[in-house]
Amino acid sequence: MSAPSGALVGIVDDDPSVRKGLARLIKGAGYRVEVFASAREFLERPPQEDPSCLLLDVRMPGLTGLELQEALTAAGRRMSIVFVSGHGDVVGSVKAMKGGAADFLTKPVDARELLGAIERAVAKASTAQREQARATDVQGRLKTLTAREAQVFALVVTGMLNKQVAAELGIVEKTVKVHRARVMEKMRAGSLAELVRLADRAGIIAKA
Repeated sequence: MSAPSGALVGIVDDDPSVRKGLARLIKGAGYRVEVFASAREFLERPPQEDPSCLLLDVRMPGLTGLELQEALTAAGRRMSIVFVSGHGDVVGSVKAMKGGAADFLTKPVDARELLGAIERAVAKASTAQREQARATDVQGRLKTLTAREAQVFALVVTGMLNKQVAAELGIVEKTVKVHRARVMEKMRAGSLAELVRLADRAGIIAKA
């Protein structure tokens, strides 16, 4: 089992011995590790790189692991979270998974099982980061379109023909062809199918 180069794992647990043991195990697997004694301590962490995976205890003094998960979600910080708890009740685990947790393990946790969960969580985070990067790239391309080109784009990806787009916008078909060609060029799309995929990736709701 190999750790992605540079992957950071955060550990939030109020038990010092648990933090130490988990940190030793995870570092031994090749990950970078940061430890926190409470959910509040993690939230007060200076703005910097977020962990690829966050190991959270469920029941801690003050802010609980589930409450930290909710706080992170509300702040738009959707990390891959693995809950590790000695209190793995059904209600808590279901709530954690519904909140987007990558896994929910109970103590004492098997080392192989834990490292497997971390590996999956890190892979999930990496996939999400790549998707976000692609979406950001597409948004950058969208910003190069003029207002009219954006209108043509939104209609073309619904499958409308040039003459239909022209009628919808009150312009001639020849003008639509010019705008469409520019849209294809600026969006770096080689086909209509690719243009539709780009629209979907950007979260564009095309006019029906």
